[in-house]
Amino acid sequence: MTKYKKILIPIAFALMIFLIGYVHSYKGVTQSTGHATRSKITPTLFFHGYGSSYKAEQQMTHYLVEKGDSNTIIRANVSNQGKVKLSGVIDKKAKNPLVEVNYENSRNTNYHQDGQWMKNVIVALQKQYDIQEFNVVGHSMGNMSIVFYILDYSHHNKLPKLTKQVNIAGHFNGILRMDDRANQMVLDSQGKPQKMNATYQELLKLRTDYPKDQVSVLNIFGDKNDGSHSDGSVSNASSQSLRYLISNRTKSYKELKITGKDAQHSNLHENTVVDKALNHFLFE
Repeated sequence: MTKYKKILIPIAFALMIFLIGYVHSYKGVTQSTGHATRSKITPTLFFHGYGSSYKAEQQMTHYLVEKGDSNTIIRANVSNQGKVKLSGVIDKKAKNPLVEVNYENSRNTNYHQDGQWMKNVIVALQKQYDIQEFNVVGHSMGNMSIVFYILDYSHHNKLPKLTKQVNIAGHFNGILRMDDRANQMVLDSQGKPQKMNATYQELLKLRTDYPKDQVSVLNIFGDKNDGSHSDGSVSNASSQSLRYLISNRTKSYKELKITGKDAQHSNLHENTVVDKALNHFLFE
């Protein structure tokens, strides 16, 4: 064996070992990165009511942070054109991140468009954080964003899955002094209204299209104990009419009635009983 062969053989052997190790290392990084991009976080999105803003959500989100349920709050601002801007960051150490959704046009009663704006928020979160599932909390008209999102987009398999849904003061079959009057709405044993407004008739499709055995639902409504069986703006019957639409398809369905002066419509998102219910239902 020549002098050069004695030198070249160990070098070639070492180079071969290096290349094998590099290939395995590269494959490992690719697989690991591919796995890591699938986020395990489950954000909870909050939707405010008519004429309101993200500020109506802050009592609830701050309470959940104070109780240790979450350590992250970000905001999703939706422009009048439906464009979404995320403010804040959900990092790798985020625990149950909370998303305060803010509609610049908070008086838009085109519920299909409200549902589309909700979809835009979810898609923005999906692109930014690769979320696979999410929870929602809606107050008043915020519930319409939620149910119309489900109505129009629940069949889109590429979207993240809804896992928990909290409805607060939902006017699914009308609002008092508009298409409902105190103590006039009658529900049968299944929660079906004797009379249905146009919005509710559209929502009847949820009885077949709502995701089957996927979503746990908590329906919260207020009774001021003034004889109206309402929160002052929405009758209990209108809120409870949600049961007929979805309870035959939910993973679970529960109702919670809040009573007293703090059960007034706008006070419900400032109510500590509601806060505790969110804590228990979403995270315990």
